[in-house]
Amino acid sequence: MKSTATSCFAICAPGIEAVTAAELLSLGATIDATEPGGVSFQADAALLYRANLELRTASRVLKRVAQFDARTWFELERHAKKISWATLLGAGMAPEFEVTSRKSKLYHNRGIAERLERIVGADTAAGDPSRTARFQVRAVRDRFTISADASGELLHRRGYRLETAKAPLRETLAAAMLLGCGWDGSRPLVDPFCGSGTIPIEAALLARRIAPGLRRAFAFEAWPDFDATVWAGVRADAESRIIAGAAPIIGSDRDAGAIDAAGANAGRAGVAASVAFHTRPLSAIDPMAGSGLLLTNPPYGARIGEEKALRNLYAQLGNVARTRLPGWRVALLGANPRLEGQVGVPLHEVWRTSNGGIPVHLVTS
Repeated sequence: MKSTATSCFAICAPGIEAVTAAELLSLGATIDATEPGGVSFQADAALLYRANLELRTASRVLKRVAQFDARTWFELERHAKKISWATLLGAGMAPEFEVTSRKSKLYHNRGIAERLERIVGADTAAGDPSRTARFQVRAVRDRFTISADASGELLHRRGYRLETAKAPLRETLAAAMLLGCGWDGSRPLVDPFCGSGTIPIEAALLARRIAPGLRRAFAFEAWPDFDATVWAGVRADAESRIIAGAAPIIGSDRDAGAIDAAGANAGRAGVAASVAFHTRPLSAIDPMAGSGLLLTNPPYGARIGEEKALRNLYAQLGNVARTRLPGWRVALLGANPRLEGQVGVPLHEVWRTSNGGIPVHLVTS
């Protein structure tokens, strides 16, 4: 029997909400609203499981537990006592509350968490602090929303990236770059500054239709109402859609250590045969005819004095694109329009977010 749909929320990096919403629609979700930092949607158990398993750009999926207004501690406790906490905590698990309060009468985050912890302790058996169930509490203008974390570890932790190079790109952001460019694996892709391989690996997962969460566990698997049969069906369906082949995907970097890390990461992701990695400078990119996508995350020149040194690098990137990859699209994650102008290719913005605290945007030809 199909479970009842409940309100859920997919958290993503501010600026890429439209990309995450499109992913949810492709999974069959009904979108309630898109707001800064995420997308609210309706999901039954199967769709909630599938969202965690298959979303490439979301960092966490939450299940709404309750919404209510509270301006006093008494009101908060009265509403919280109505929640059936025992249905949300696995055996021996202790609750962990992440609280944010803005423009509310109850503004002390630690005080809110402590009262909720006492109420949950009275409603459940004593928990084991080493095994926690995470809840997110948001209070805005006295309106409280309590959500259960269905993901556990952040969703960008796919399980393959144990080795990194300098300034690693988060997996969810790399996926947002690919989806923002509309790349689906039918055309070749080259990343000439691949570092530890995040863009090429995420490209291979996307091209081969491999769900990014297949190699990890999720918090919802410890919920008392977890349906193992439904979960097995969701996983089996995802595995049945994996395809063997893809267009050429190439990553290169002049740092041999980074390329070694990229190869090891690709092996753990199960896509080593789908990506070719090379230790070489930008100028040594192999010529390729036809059409494809040059997608990369070049240095930003965020430190004082770096911009001048990087002008030639960006100009060389444009020259390589024109002479060795004619007819290809060029897309990059940039932070400096002056450097992007050195590429010599008209670029337009697709989305804007931040990476490592630096404002960045995806631009493409």
